Amino acid sequence: MSVKRFFYHVERMAFIAVLHFYLTSGTSVAQVRDVELTIHLRGVYESKVSLLALSGAGLFKPIAEVQGLKDGTTTSIAISKDKLPGEFVLRFDYKETDVSTPYPSEKTIFINDQNLELWVSPKYCNNTDSAYFQPDEKENRAYMRFSNENSKQKEKLGVLQNFLMNYDDTGSLLYQQGILEYEKRREAYNQWLKTRAEKDKPLFITNLYGFHHVPQIPWEGTENERIQSLIDHYFDGMDFNSPFLIKTSNINKWMDGYVNLYGQLSTTIALRDSLFPLAGKTAIEKARKGDPRVYGWVVDYFYRGYETNGIDAGIKILEPYINDTNCLTSKRQEIARRLKGMETLVAGSQAPDIILEDPEGVLFELYKFNPKAAYILILFWSADCSHCVELTEKLYPFLRQPEYLQKIEVVAISLDETETEIESWGRKIAEMKGWKHLCVKEGIRSKEAADYFVLATPVMILLDAGTKKVIAVPNTLNELKKAIQ
Repeated sequence: MSVKRFFYHVERMAFIAVLHFYLTSGTSVAQVRDVELTIHLRGVYESKVSLLALSGAGLFKPIAEVQGLKDGTTTSIAISKDKLPGEFVLRFDYKETDVSTPYPSEKTIFINDQNLELWVSPKYCNNTDSAYFQPDEKENRAYMRFSNENSKQKEKLGVLQNFLMNYDDTGSLLYQQGILEYEKRREAYNQWLKTRAEKDKPLFITNLYGFHHVPQIPWEGTENERIQSLIDHYFDGMDFNSPFLIKTSNINKWMDGYVNLYGQLSTTIALRDSLFPLAGKTAIEKARKGDPRVYGWVVDYFYRGYETNGIDAGIKILEPYINDTNCLTSKRQEIARRLKGMETLVAGSQAPDIILEDPEGVLFELYKFNPKAAYILILFWSADCSHCVELTEKLYPFLRQPEYLQKIEVVAISLDETETEIESWGRKIAEMKGWKHLCVKEGIRSKEAADYFVLATPVMILLDAGTKKVIAVPNTLNELKKAIQ
């Protein structure tokens, strides 16, 4: 019995636990500078070039795009330091002639702290003679060397494994000698992995080596005993102390492999529902001793799986981990980052710029917006949020009073995302004429929400209309009244 891929996003986390992690954690996975990727295109008429970065759930999402790059021309893509180091996909949608239909091709690349220069023919982007980096490039060249050597190292081990799995006389001397030879080569291979990881230690790609570790197998046992042994030794070669593990796509496939070992033991739904919680608890306890980000990633992974497969017993065993101050789940990471940023959004600080189109398609730019009013009130809200609706129902009539009408200009930014929410927003703003209404496509995950460290709606920020400096961040209508008196 197999399981579905796990995708999960934690909705709520304890504020105190998050604050504790933020105050006690001094480790960062971010690089100190941005990196530039220069691409020299050849061999096709033209191509769209996209760079995709790995998200927390194991999906690659576009972060940069260049349209209509012609044959023989060059383009450069800047990769923000917060994305580094990491695994990326370089996608080409190329045309062989000016009338051809675009055809896709993809190349996985690794980027750390080095500017890269790539010469590439999209048609053959995974052939070494048609796609190559500058001579001093480190990460991708090292991974290619590792992959070639790894294939050779594993070749004989694979032959022995096939022999031991298929030979019919398990009591023969030949079979016993095969086991001894396999164990000797398995230990030698795992030692080679360790040595190679030590040799390539400064490189990001060493985080992929541990996924190749070969666990111990009792060849003389039953099939279930072999599976159980694989489970017991699955994590032997993994360094959970490296936060960069979660920036590789291999970790999702590797964890799927672990869970599916339990799936092979699950002959009934009832047995599945008892074994899969055990799988989560075992894996999380292993990760718990490592980096808090990896620990949190594993908790996220199993929450997605239990939620998708309807395993309530699994969700229940996660509760103590989710509330653990050392467990940095994906949502908690975002909260910790924004908590740190909120320290800068205080009275007297300069407000981040906002550049958005309004519903009529007119561009709004905060720093070019100079109303006659003395104040600008930035309001982040959602028409689908009951607290937001409650606030706006009080705020709108209050600010329509003659003494405030010319005093405060409201810029209301909706974080609604779904079609239903946006339709509701459209109806609500028709009732609030006179305000500047804007809507961001990515909602709470948008750049605007991040710039203003919005964790939940509603949020009000009162600005000086002339200087665009923060005057106050009122939580209630009464606090707003006091700030403008």
